[in-house]
Amino acid sequence: MNRETEIDSTVSIMRRIRSIPLNSVPMRIQTPYLLFLADAQEVLSLKVAKGIVDWRPELCVGEIALPDCAVTLGVPQLTLTEAKERGAKTMVVGMNNSGGTIAANWIPTVLEALDRGYDIASGLHQRLGSLPEVRDQARRNNCQLIDVRHTEIELKTGTGLRRAGKRLLTVGTDCSVGKMYTALAIEKEMRARKFDADFVATGQSGIFISGKGMAIDCVVADFISGAVEQLSPDNAANHWDIIEGQGSLFHPSFAGVTLGLLHGAQPDAMVLCHAENRNFMRGMRAHKLPGLRETMELNLQTARLTSPDARFVGIAVNTVDLSPKDSQAVLEKYATEFELPCVDPVRTGVASIVDRITDLWPSD
Repeated sequence: MNRETEIDSTVSIMRRIRSIPLNSVPMRIQTPYLLFLADAQEVLSLKVAKGIVDWRPELCVGEIALPDCAVTLGVPQLTLTEAKERGAKTMVVGMNNSGGTIAANWIPTVLEALDRGYDIASGLHQRLGSLPEVRDQARRNNCQLIDVRHTEIELKTGTGLRRAGKRLLTVGTDCSVGKMYTALAIEKEMRARKFDADFVATGQSGIFISGKGMAIDCVVADFISGAVEQLSPDNAANHWDIIEGQGSLFHPSFAGVTLGLLHGAQPDAMVLCHAENRNFMRGMRAHKLPGLRETMELNLQTARLTSPDARFVGIAVNTVDLSPKDSQAVLEKYATEFELPCVDPVRTGVASIVDRITDLWPSD
């Protein structure tokens, strides 16, 4: 925890991705992090913070929360002073509420952190600097306000033209079913096997974890597919971009982002992600969760507009609510029904999915 690391935020990292013009000044996110859990009532709302803890634990000094916070991520619970003494440089807003806004009861903690010299980094839709008191406090203390969800990168509309290299996209029956975790696990397994593979972050959590990417849900709709084309440009024939999916084609709130991502990704391979025992779309009890086959068919139909040979190579199921025995039964059931590798990335790993990729693209 005492080593200092710096990772580039969205803007500065993108300077290293070819063919993407920039029109902004680079920022830098200083680490280690102190994770601000705010008043979270469920772990599901802490996707940003939990993703960092799970995939970059060496960057986490600890967590800080408001008194009515009901959850913890299992890292040290610290005050701002204690975390500073342990080397924390940036307080990361680790909660993502509905609408992505900065709640009024969070502001005192943010202001106190700025007063103690912390930079503040957020993946929310609302910009930190939109709050005058936060903006003024940051200026007085010469601290950075870093909004990783927003980019000033010049974007173009999608072309649908075929690009060199190979791409895998995770898609889902719903939001928050494990698309990012599955993509990261596949990248890790591929690299262990000496594949030329890179995780491509399309959300704020992935950006904090990997140090690069773009939050697609904050891109103007006409430019979503073009943004994904730029995130995953022409590459070597045997290179795999493992693209983090967003939303679901069946979610009334977020289907538009999913659609643009599918077209821009031009996936050769897709992995279906699903949360077992979830009956309704997240935050939408009027809308039942679609079936796995129904989801696969619509994603294939949609993907084939720009990638005619797109195919599914596996299914990833979040079975956290099941016993080990029941989890294994569910995985075996789906594997038999769909004749595809079926895994829980946390419980079983994703080796069988990468085996399938190796069988289908043996030269890679």
